[in-house]
Amino acid sequence: MNGTTVGILQARVSSSRLPGKVLKPILGIPMLALQIERVRRCRSIDLLVVATSDRLEDDPLADFCRSLNVALFRGSLENTLDRFYQAARQFGADPVVRLTGDCPLADPEIIDEVIRFYFENACDYASNTLEPTLPDGLDVEVFSFSALERAWNEAYLPSHLEHATQFIVTQPVRFRLASYRYGRNLSGLRWTVDEPGDLEFVRAVYEALYPTRPDFSMGDVLALLERRPELKDMNRHLERNEGLKKSLEQDERFQKKA
Repeated sequence: MNGTTVGILQARVSSSRLPGKVLKPILGIPMLALQIERVRRCRSIDLLVVATSDRLEDDPLADFCRSLNVALFRGSLENTLDRFYQAARQFGADPVVRLTGDCPLADPEIIDEVIRFYFENACDYASNTLEPTLPDGLDVEVFSFSALERAWNEAYLPSHLEHATQFIVTQPVRFRLASYRYGRNLSGLRWTVDEPGDLEFVRAVYEALYPTRPDFSMGDVLALLERRPELKDMNRHLERNEGLKKSLEQDERFQKKA
């Protein structure tokens, strides 16, 4: 039986490509605070939890979350799967909504749609990432606690531990997977923040939209890009899912040693 729908937002300051990105200022406000503000508009999430590491370097992030009065969990830095499992168990999450702290343009309506899609399909896992049709940075994954627990008990590959849902999504025979598709293919757009060019793009979006409409939607961003198509050139050259590809390379080295 499903219980509390908990959004677990993973965040840390030790990013190799853009260190400290989650606390970088946008309009003078830390990026993570703007994302939390947007996620809190979701109607389908009962509780939002920020899951960060227990390392000293993440103490400022933890203190900042406490100042925002957002629930906090601290766990393993490298083993994101364990961090998610322990956070989900502590807060009684079922289902779990996985979000990442590098998505300051996260759209609450899209999050609500994917959660609704999960329940309608009575599946173990639903997301808009299996067959991407939305901009990179609007990613949402929803999965049952039992699926997460099975992954936590059995996963061992580096990619499974670093990416909390990788064990689940690579086994469609064992888990009932459902792929949410948007009506248009917008997957060529990049709205996530991994590189300086990404941050420059997101800052430009917020500067254009946030002062007059803090609750701007995905549609507002798309309309802005129609008016100012040059904004897309700021990060057009960057590759989607680069971090996962590096993890899969680690899997190959791990398996060769085994």
